[in-house]
Amino acid sequence: MRIILTFALLMISGVVSSMNVTGYSGGGVTITCKYKKKYEQNEKSFCRGDQSSTCSELIKTETKDKWVDSGRFSLYDDTSSAVLNVTIRNLSEEDSGMYNCTFGKTGDEDSYTEVNLKVIRDQQNRTVRGYSGGNVIINFKYKMKHENNVRVCKTAADQCLTVMNTNGTAEQKHDGRFSVYKNRSADLLRVFIRELNVNDSGEYKITVKVTEKYSVFSKFNLDIRDDGCCEKSISLSAAAGGSVNISCKYPQSHINDVKFLCWRSGDDLCAEETSVKKSRRWSPEGKIQLYDDRKEQLLTGSISHVTEQHSEYWCGVQSDQGHKSFITRVQIRVTETSSSPSSSQPSPLPSSPPPSSSSASSFSSVKTSPSTVVSRTSKSLIRQITEQVRECTVSPIPHDQPQSTSSYHTPAQRFDVPPHAQPHPHPYAEPIHCDEEESRQLLSILGCQRVLSYMTI
Repeated sequence: MRIILTFALLMISGVVSSMNVTGYSGGGVTITCKYKKKYEQNEKSFCRGDQSSTCSELIKTETKDKWVDSGRFSLYDDTSSAVLNVTIRNLSEEDSGMYNCTFGKTGDEDSYTEVNLKVIRDQQNRTVRGYSGGNVIINFKYKMKHENNVRVCKTAADQCLTVMNTNGTAEQKHDGRFSVYKNRSADLLRVFIRELNVNDSGEYKITVKVTEKYSVFSKFNLDIRDDGCCEKSISLSAAAGGSVNISCKYPQSHINDVKFLCWRSGDDLCAEETSVKKSRRWSPEGKIQLYDDRKEQLLTGSISHVTEQHSEYWCGVQSDQGHKSFITRVQIRVTETSSSPSSSQPSPLPSSPPPSSSSASSFSSVKTSPSTVVSRTSKSLIRQITEQVRECTVSPIPHDQPQSTSSYHTPAQRFDVPPHAQPHPHPYAEPIHCDEEESRQLLSILGCQRVLSYMTI
């Protein structure tokens, strides 16, 4: 009987309204607290702590239907809808905890709403640099488990001008030059802006409506430059099924960034992509192979098995935060036969694997004579390869043995190329101390074993 009576008293006194809110560091949240009409004319406030004990007031307002600001906090008492909107900006993990929306100092349990806020760490650096004529991709971390609405706007004075809106469960939405892509499995939202111009520079805000009770938002600064260092577009020709070589300059400010080559098809951000993270290292074998020469600020590589569907590629850079800037558009016209030296298909040397198409400069078919091999092979490519190979070290030959023979020359005599680059290594040469597989791949490109052996005769 006592249990039933206690339950009845709880029902009469009412139940405290509460909600769970998830935000991200560096961003913000807007919380919607509903109240009863009887509290419409009351003073409203937002405090931190337990309402039943001590709740430290952060901001309050008696003003109706108008935003009131105080530091990182803002309130809007919407009397027509009977809701109190609370905005918190520049969130940090230290903001996690219990808060309360209060609608008057009546002490009634329906006079406040509990808000349990959890702030998740996120990358806060959101200044994205793009280039006139190119594209950018900006990444945002959000819990995309619901039918989220997304709004992107550009701030101007005291307002934010909408550039696109999305709604429902659609994985992607396009509106003019702006697109939004939702990757729910990765809790990732991507904003894609194409055909950039310097007028696109400025501050943008992206807002995601998580539930009817709250929304999360983030801001990013877009810096668009018209850099004269880099071509906006390159046109090449290639035979169907053949290969084509590319070469793209990039600004000095991106020397340490990851470089990529992306094939765009329809609305796909990147239907296929290859990236290179280290200077003077070839990317792994595949349809696309890349080489980043940071000293020259030059991304070179080759695309094999070209088809008419693979006609638009982009050279670009990727920041530590994963944001991408598409700098140079590479358009490929597929023909029956190669039409120009600049786009001719590299032919593999004898005993060379398919990756031979990765040369940074094009060359015609190669015969097996030593002079033809050396004369038609790009000197710059040989230099790139030997610079990588020379980083491999070899244990010194014993002092009581000759330092060079007819079948072996010291690294200095052979352009600093260690014995593993030779057809017949010196019997006293110990195993190299670098990545043998990587070195073997480098030397196989353009049949370097044959080239280097002829160079030292």
